[in-house]
Amino acid sequence: MFEQFTIVTDPVGGSVALSAIFASLSLLTLFLLLGVLRMRAWLAGLISLGVALVVAVAVYSMPIGQALLSASEGAAFGFFPILWIVVNAIWVYNLTVVSGHFDVLRRSMERVSPDMRIQAIIVAFCFGALLEALAGFGTPVAVTVVMLMALGFRPLQAAAVALIANTAPVAYGALATPIVTLGTVTSGAVADPRLTTETLGAMVGRQTPILAVVVPLVLVAVVDGRRGVRQTWPVALVAGLTFGAGQFVASNYVSVPLTDIVAALVSAAAVVLLLRVWRPAESPDLHTPATEDGPTTGPPAAGGERVTAGDADPRTDGGARVMSGVPRRDPPGEVLRAYAPYLIIIAIFSVANLAPVKKALAGEPWTVVFAWPGLDVLGTNGKPLSSVNFTFGWLPAAGTLMILAGILTAVVLRIRPDPAVRAYGRTYVELRHAIVTVMAVLALAYVLNQSGQTATLGAFFAAAGGLFVFLSSILGWIGVAVTGSDTSSNALFGALQVQTAVNTGLDPVLLAAANSSGGVLGKMISPQNLAIAASAVGMAGREGDIFRRVVGWSLVLLLFMCVLVTLQATPVLDWMVPR
Repeated sequence: MFEQFTIVTDPVGGSVALSAIFASLSLLTLFLLLGVLRMRAWLAGLISLGVALVVAVAVYSMPIGQALLSASEGAAFGFFPILWIVVNAIWVYNLTVVSGHFDVLRRSMERVSPDMRIQAIIVAFCFGALLEALAGFGTPVAVTVVMLMALGFRPLQAAAVALIANTAPVAYGALATPIVTLGTVTSGAVADPRLTTETLGAMVGRQTPILAVVVPLVLVAVVDGRRGVRQTWPVALVAGLTFGAGQFVASNYVSVPLTDIVAALVSAAAVVLLLRVWRPAESPDLHTPATEDGPTTGPPAAGGERVTAGDADPRTDGGARVMSGVPRRDPPGEVLRAYAPYLIIIAIFSVANLAPVKKALAGEPWTVVFAWPGLDVLGTNGKPLSSVNFTFGWLPAAGTLMILAGILTAVVLRIRPDPAVRAYGRTYVELRHAIVTVMAVLALAYVLNQSGQTATLGAFFAAAGGLFVFLSSILGWIGVAVTGSDTSSNALFGALQVQTAVNTGLDPVLLAAANSSGGVLGKMISPQNLAIAASAVGMAGREGDIFRRVVGWSLVLLLFMCVLVTLQATPVLDWMVPR
């Protein structure tokens, strides 16, 4: 019914360089609209999608029908599994708001440390890494950002902290799905027996742990500037060092899929133990709302309204927050119930990812794989793209598991069915702008990939020759910035990285790992993650403000990774590459 399309990487005069100018137009449009013009993310996403479609049809000669089908598949993927995870994760949070147990959780965390700088490390870095290990795909940002809000963080600050923290653990997210994908797409690309999940996981485990040491220091700097770093560097350094050590040991000597779980638990335990013998000399009150955030100081209330400065939040102690000293003590049973939703999530995902269970759920009828109707795209090698097949794992999907967690949460927190269902409906209303944004951005990503625009950019970078070792991390960064997924970036550029390595005399294991390690730093500026964070803190439409808050950190940390990878390709650090 629709004309077949074959990808060409140099449609403009046979020149990859000229073609790359057109291939980058939609991405430049997206970041210009978000970062400079401060346009709402959903509108910026739709406009950028329009640009990508025009380039695909007018420049790459992709049939209109194929271009629209490609966009429709991307939009569907944006909803399932990505939004399916996020919506249901935030529903679980909303259930704790309805029952009042989120305030119990907040007070419990304040007792561990009333210092908001340390809370940022515990919640966003340690707990967020555990959620990334189990679920990934935006779940850590969706959950930790509202937890930070409940602890008194300003909206913009909470969003920035959650996004920056969601970097170091990303490569091993969802039980190392990005690494598994990287091993799959690179193993057949070149003849190198080291291109396996285990070896690639070990190599990434010699890059991201170094990044992990820096991230907690960045978090306290975001929360309290230089003073925060000066006063809390011991706990930040302990968190980063133990997390990095856990990542290295687990990825190299224990199990690649369990890497983030080990690292997160070790880091959290180390922080709690340190706080038993050490406290910062000063714990300043950082709850006062900042003018750039507007007057909001709390997360959305159960009915969807937002609590403003000076208002009494009916879900808290009559509106009074304990600004100093130890917060009110709740009965142990209530504290346990407050933590129950997250314990339930961990238990469900742990069981679902057991090898026998995972294998059983991977086949029919629980998981169905089908060709997207009418979509017929061939790669440059003349073979059908694997991305034209849509995987609908309705039962093992992380979002479905989140629904199960939500049902069990409602039972444990004694929430009646009617309020639980109403909370679910409100969740969709709260996330309506994020839903449009994510679907538009994923539609954009699929059009870029299946029209050949992404391949053109990859080929353009590969033409740099020996300099490519520095650019390889940037390529991964671009892939994650566009798709919001390290898994997708590895699938897009993994084979290109190793082929380029062989052609330029570089190590394919190093460059494949660099794609994943560099990619994690694009996560914080991905429009889909920005939309998730903005909606969760009640700043829908102000994604550009969050983007400007984190883009500088993204670029600085990316430069750090580029230099590290470059040194690992020289005699200075080449001993770090597995042989």
